[in-house]
Amino acid sequence: MGYKYDAEERVLARFAAFSDSQFPGLDAPARASVEAWITSARERGVKPATLQGLAAPVRELARWLGRRGVPAYVLPSGALPRPARYVPHIYTDLELAALFTQTDRCRYDSQVPFRHLVMPVLFRTIYACGLRASEARLLRFGDVDPDAGVLAIRDGKGGKDRQVPVSAPLRERLADYHGRVAGRTGGDWFFAGTSGRPLTLANIDKNFRRFLWQARIPHGGRGHGPRVHDLRHTMAVNNVRSWFTRDEDVGALLPVLQAYMGHSSIADTDYYLRLTAESYPQVTTQIHRAFGDVVPRLAAGPCYGD
Repeated sequence: MGYKYDAEERVLARFAAFSDSQFPGLDAPARASVEAWITSARERGVKPATLQGLAAPVRELARWLGRRGVPAYVLPSGALPRPARYVPHIYTDLELAALFTQTDRCRYDSQVPFRHLVMPVLFRTIYACGLRASEARLLRFGDVDPDAGVLAIRDGKGGKDRQVPVSAPLRERLADYHGRVAGRTGGDWFFAGTSGRPLTLANIDKNFRRFLWQARIPHGGRGHGPRVHDLRHTMAVNNVRSWFTRDEDVGALLPVLQAYMGHSSIADTDYYLRLTAESYPQVTTQIHRAFGDVVPRLAAGPCYGD
């Protein structure tokens, strides 16, 4: 159905090993094994969101078995605490300028010899194109056409491919970067890490946190942001804001934004109406005039934007 199911597969493998160890002979999830699995996670001090991620695949496995006539314990909905909603950080124009200035000051490192070239282009590409960090880091040289100014995003969320046109200033940066690193990284990854491999998400986040600190942008700690992914949210909000400012037909442009960002549903893109209203109250009246009461306060709605 388009889902990679990588993390869920690992969770089920761990649950199977746990059950074999603690409850040998079980053929399906039982109440005792599921509750022991959750207790074990709580004793490790995992956060509510992680606990949900450990329980959900086991719950779905039990439902799948039940539909096939195999008795299995289904953990009831609401049995676990709901994780607090993360409200995206929408970077101000000054914050974006300060962040990108610090990426430009990234220094050469002999252990990561292309880092000082990668970072200024990587984070500008994530923001300007509204990419997920995983989409940016897995770009190959063949996916970037600096002459046409188009990125080919392959196997994105939901297994979808899409083409993303870039702005003229970013196209120039991509072309300059391409000319400086192509054929020198030992691999085919556009944003190379070490030994020709792509950057890891952990490496991207580590560098991002350093740039935030250097730009004097406060960070609330793990789970509180700002995050790299919030650059994607900010790009969407800034586009919606500019459309309202120019009095354009936002209803007609939202599907364009949906395709550009690779959303599977227009509901994911509608989320940015709420974010825009919350981040820029001066356009709230325009949003309500155009869309009525479909823009409740952000705290009342789920975090659809991905």
